[in-house]
Amino acid sequence: MSSRDKILAAVANNQPAKIELPDLSAFKTGKAGSVEQFAQVLTNIGGKAIHVNSWEEIAAFITENYSTTRVVTPIAELTGFKGIPANSDPHELYNVELAVIKAHFGVAENGAVWITEDNMGLRVLPFITQHLAVVIDGGEIVPTMAEAYDKISRLSSYGFASFIAGPSKTADIEQSLVIGAHGPRSMTVFIMPGRF
Repeated sequence: MSSRDKILAAVANNQPAKIELPDLSAFKTGKAGSVEQFAQVLTNIGGKAIHVNSWEEIAAFITENYSTTRVVTPIAELTGFKGIPANSDPHELYNVELAVIKAHFGVAENGAVWITEDNMGLRVLPFITQHLAVVIDGGEIVPTMAEAYDKISRLSSYGFASFIAGPSKTADIEQSLVIGAHGPRSMTVFIMPGRF
């Protein structure tokens, strides 16, 4: 048995006793998430919420506001923009100006959206792009993070996932807020009614 195997075996044999997970029912509101609250909080943290009724409205907004830039999206319904071919090299995304992706749901209390790798095209896309646009179903907004985690716990398996709330920002240096410090400089969330 190698040293590595001995160490791993020792760790496996010395696990703490299992304890029950805490009861989080006190954090659940039992209410639907508020689209208005989500939009207001997103605006407060530097993002932008836009209500749309169709994929065509999203495409028109993108064309009007990002007409001369590289737009990339894995969303099949957004025709006319560059998709992400299977087995793409992440390095090819170095100059993406706008990435448009779908989110599974939003969280009203903090303006965050939850996105899995399946919706990103490539894991790096929502973090390397200059501007990020996300499409969510207005009926898929939960009120709190406790309910968001409860929703996630009931899903089948998924790989990499992330909560994203607003554009990248930091106030580490001289306590001065900088937007777009280490990720997207802006975040727009398109809120569509009904399932898509």
